[in-house]
Amino acid sequence: MTMPVVTSARQAADADASAIAAGTPSRALMQRAGAAAAAEISTRFPDEASRGIVVVTGAGNNGGDGWVIARALHAVGIPVRVVEAVAAKSPDAVAERALAVEDGVPFDTDLDALFSAPEMLFIDAILGTGLTTDEPLRGNVAKAVVTITARQRRGATVVAIDVPTGVDATVGMHVGAPHCALTITFGTMKQGLTSTRELCGDIILIDIGLGIHAERASTSRLATASWFRETLPPIAADAHKGTRKKVAIIGGASGMAGAVILAARAALKSGAGMVKCAVAPESLLALQEAEPAALSAAWPTDDASFDEHIAKWADAILIGPGLGRENARAIVERALRSFTGPVVLDADALNAFAGDVDALAALIGDREALITPHPAEFARLVGRDVDDVLYERFEAPLALASQLSASVLFKGVPTIVASPTAEMIIVAEGTPILATGGAGDVLGGIAVTLLAQTSSAQTAGALAAFAHGRAAAAVSARQVRGYTLDDVLAALPAVWSLDSPPSRAPILAELPAVGETS
Repeated sequence: MTMPVVTSARQAADADASAIAAGTPSRALMQRAGAAAAAEISTRFPDEASRGIVVVTGAGNNGGDGWVIARALHAVGIPVRVVEAVAAKSPDAVAERALAVEDGVPFDTDLDALFSAPEMLFIDAILGTGLTTDEPLRGNVAKAVVTITARQRRGATVVAIDVPTGVDATVGMHVGAPHCALTITFGTMKQGLTSTRELCGDIILIDIGLGIHAERASTSRLATASWFRETLPPIAADAHKGTRKKVAIIGGASGMAGAVILAARAALKSGAGMVKCAVAPESLLALQEAEPAALSAAWPTDDASFDEHIAKWADAILIGPGLGRENARAIVERALRSFTGPVVLDADALNAFAGDVDALAALIGDREALITPHPAEFARLVGRDVDDVLYERFEAPLALASQLSASVLFKGVPTIVASPTAEMIIVAEGTPILATGGAGDVLGGIAVTLLAQTSSAQTAGALAAFAHGRAAAAVSARQVRGYTLDDVLAALPAVWSLDSPPSRAPILAELPAVGETS
């Protein structure tokens, strides 16, 4: 199954409010969250916990969660104290503070004591989902975050409650948030967490009993291993090369045969029955020597030739790997005129339509189509600045999908797969191993195979992005140097037999930290 991803702080609040209106007391939600977080922290960090924990609290319900955590840790004999960055103000936070103090949890209001504190585990329970990055952190909140960050740089472990203080849960931007080893979020996955992975560390989503109220909060979903297993189309026992589908790959200009070779290998390792590559004449020999399992042909030079050798043969076409800029638009136009079936467009197949989305939309028509731009390609296509597109990472793909009547796979951290019907699947798999030339060609080869086998562009794109990212993570979760795309391709076969992970109640989903750690 997929997990709902709330696309704004308002959606997160609405899910809580809906559960409360249906009869679940707000303090019950807070107590469930805090108790589960305390159990996870003590289990993950036993050595640090034995030396003492500091919980830094704010005024609102995030601070209330912190007081519940402190009380739960204190109850099992873990040395813990609370440092109040801001005094509790929300009714639930005030009530939980009173209970904790009554039970003997020590507390302090002197933020200067944080810097010299002997403890090496700090829990950030200062600000929750309500923060926006329109203004910087101020006052004691800013001072607390600066101090926690300084302690983290001196070796302390930081755990964030719901979101790291300073992170905007909606857009994923931040204003000086600490680097956390773990972020524990509650009830719903916040989309901003999926784009600030370097700050969040490991992310776990804890069930606090929102149930159907979380499901109804958003139409956006997080792709999970369970969803991947349930959605991946099986290959029948009596399958043959025709039922496994035939895919064509068009690209490989002079000097760029490698892109098509990577895409062809990925398609074959993703279960395609047959792969045919149409490349520049100068690239034919390199292709034939490198990947003899793929059929090869020179670019068709007229519509009749394309129709005979590609359009009538293929179940789905990938256009773009190593296509080059010269004559790219003419090649794409010929392909989309002659072939009316499902297509994946990448790289120079998109660059050829820079600033001319309407022309591309007219060629795509009403077929199942998937475009797979990285941020610079996306920006060129829509005629905008890359930074603006990245700031609107979650909204921009939805707008372009609507304009093109095609699904848009926007590469990055996370990968967004948006449909023309305004549905969004967020794929938070992968590591920086994929931040190298040719990774998009591998993704394209996986995607075109799954598009031929599923006939759904969004589903194929999300499955492909998940498999691509999971294969990279299987190679090495945190070390990047020393690995290549050949290692990723070698890891692909194991991904297709991926089992759903065992449930670990009350945890609904887990995202590992990404990137090399110092």
